[in-house]
Amino acid sequence: MTEIIASLGDIARRYDVLLCDLWGCLHDGIHPFPDAVAALQAFRTAGGRVVLLTNAPRPEAAVRAHLNAMGVPTDCYDVIVSSGDAAQEAMLAGLVGDKVFHIGAKADENFFTTFSDDIVQRKEIARVPLDQAEGVICTGLADDRVETPDMYREVLLGAKARGLKMICANPDIMVDKGENRLYCAGALAALYEEMGGEALYFGKPHAPVYELARRRLAAMDGKLPVDERMLCIGDGIATDVQGGMAEGLDTLFITGGLAGPDIPLENGMPDAAALRAYLARHQQSPTAAIGFLR
Repeated sequence: MTEIIASLGDIARRYDVLLCDLWGCLHDGIHPFPDAVAALQAFRTAGGRVVLLTNAPRPEAAVRAHLNAMGVPTDCYDVIVSSGDAAQEAMLAGLVGDKVFHIGAKADENFFTTFSDDIVQRKEIARVPLDQAEGVICTGLADDRVETPDMYREVLLGAKARGLKMICANPDIMVDKGENRLYCAGALAALYEEMGGEALYFGKPHAPVYELARRRLAAMDGKLPVDERMLCIGDGIATDVQGGMAEGLDTLFITGGLAGPDIPLENGMPDAAALRAYLARHQQSPTAAIGFLR
């Protein structure tokens, strides 16, 4: 039975580590949420550690710079782990070859140039046209403000005809940026699989990004975190919740994000009947649920 809570403080004492999503939980892509920032600051003040675990297709340094520019205080988290980091490890290991075709925005080009210190470069990777590629790296749409996945059918058919594997650097299907809902790399990967292509995923809900999070936590004090004392927080039922549950971790579902249209809030808390119906439909059972992180 999923417990509906009024604040993170209601259950915080059970945990030493939070794995907290960004979009829809800590910010809306434009502004940070003050209550969420305060909740994470309070958790750290009480001795806990906070990992910002994001499906952003960019390396940790780029995510940090974006948070700084947005005004997210650095004292509300300890470490950042991105889907981009985990996907970079796979690319540099040569998982889809040494010559890759990139699908994504110009802003994502740091995926090929900026690497965290704990990511070892084992291969020299060249970006090439599709007809020369051994694999595909998908970080998202070139312009998610106006494009849809259907606009990429011709490119994806070309990749599928060549039998190319795709590394998807962001399994999210969509995110909310302010009032706008934008498609992500996961939508392109899903379409590619629908066409018969093969996509490989490295963000939530898949294991590699959680393995990297545990490794970075261990690097902080030389010991692995205890799974029973870790809590995953997020608004994605198929990413944050499903991923945390697959890892055997407790989960806190933020219902006011992506699921907001399906789960109305009453006095800031999710409607219990709507929540039960939503969870039954998605066949997920998070440990707890809250309207917004606070």
